[in-house]
Amino acid sequence: QVHLVESGGGLVQAGGSLGLSCAASGSIWRLGAMGWYRQAPGKQRELVARVTRSGSTDYGDSVTGRVIISVNNVENTGWMQMNGLKPEDTAVYYCNAVLTPLGTEIPRDYWGQGTQVTVSS
Repeated sequence: QVHLVESGGGLVQAGGSLGLSCAASGSIWRLGAMGWYRQAPGKQRELVARVTRSGSTDYGDSVTGRVIISVNNVENTGWMQMNGLKPEDTAVYYCNAVLTPLGTEIPRDYWGQGTQVTVSS
């Protein structure tokens, strides 16, 4: 079985910074990509940032220029730094990973439980 555990959420003032980490554990053969999505009340889940094992990145339009994301393919961990936080960044942030479990050749999507980020004005 594979599990994702996020850490680093919390309360931060507008203009501040926050780091989120995600750790994948279990019977993992290969990490394909890792990223964060967020969902605010009454809104759809949206991409924040995503990075592949080769280092290619995608960023949501609302965070471009304010987010740095990185991945460690050996430790199966990811890190995202968010700067210049705004009240509209308030949401539950979910780690997502594309992982190939040991014993299979089929990559699958995995999700963490989510961590709350609240930005006060």
